[in-house]
Amino acid sequence: MGPENQSSVSEFLLLGLPMRPGQQRGFFTLFLGMYLTTVLGNLLIILLIRLDSRLHTPVHFFLSHLAFSDISLSSVTVPKMLTNMQTRRQSIPYVGCIVQVYFFMFFVCLDNFLLAVMLYDRYVAICHPLHYTTIMREGLCMLLVAVSWIVSCDSALLHTLLLVRLSFCAENTISHFFCDLTALLKLSCSDISLNELVIFTEEGMLVYLSLVFILYSYICIGTIILRVSTERLFKASTCGSHLFVVSLYYGTLASVYLLSSSWDSKDITASVMYTVVTPMLNPFIYSLRNRDIKQALEMCFNRVNIFKWQITKSSYWSQEQVRYSS
Repeated sequence: MGPENQSSVSEFLLLGLPMRPGQQRGFFTLFLGMYLTTVLGNLLIILLIRLDSRLHTPVHFFLSHLAFSDISLSSVTVPKMLTNMQTRRQSIPYVGCIVQVYFFMFFVCLDNFLLAVMLYDRYVAICHPLHYTTIMREGLCMLLVAVSWIVSCDSALLHTLLLVRLSFCAENTISHFFCDLTALLKLSCSDISLNELVIFTEEGMLVYLSLVFILYSYICIGTIILRVSTERLFKASTCGSHLFVVSLYYGTLASVYLLSSSWDSKDITASVMYTVVTPMLNPFIYSLRNRDIKQALEMCFNRVNIFKWQITKSSYWSQEQVRYSS
């Protein structure tokens, strides 16, 4: 590697959210609460699916991977943002920034594939109900998830390798709260034509193919709803949660990467939506509209209450025995 490819920047400065100094404590509390809600809510979804045998179905298998991806996506950006708010230090090392770019792109791409895979499961359940168990067998589910992880890993790795070959000269200030690939390309003093070509071809192809498949599946599901039985209508009602998440996810992504030409407060707000808000809302969206998850949650709470009652009863009788012995 020649010297022209070596970056002279040892760290970057993240300007963070556009807020006044007096608002930092309030924003810190808000985003800390949202992050903890994201982690605990998605962990609860994963735990319920793991423990309840009734949730060992393809759709819940995909949902558990989406929950893990949401936790990881928020963990890539939010802890660093909270640390910068608390310490009031805006710097991030060059290596740390590159690592953040890789994992951010990896989990964004993984979310994109998992949403498409989850809709495929609903499409088969509604449009081909008699062949559902034959089509959505365990081997296919594992294959779909494995391909999603592998393709996401390769995509993120490709963009990261193309990024590290660039040079960053004097300017090292990123007008964002995390290291975003688009923002870093604007800071580079090297030729970024290859990076832009790969973004528009590879990323555009992956995102648009997933989006086209999602739209096609919803059209098919919509036509089925017009002439469905009650059972199919119930299955179709489960698509409402997925439709809301897809609209929120792709809407914010489009507003950031397709409809804007420069980073401003609106772009940062949209980035907060798909990196913080959407992962936080997913457990509530899927659990409130999912009868099986609600029943599993109620059973879990009942088990906890029974366990508490047994502990209290055991403690009471132990105290009575000690009192009787004395």
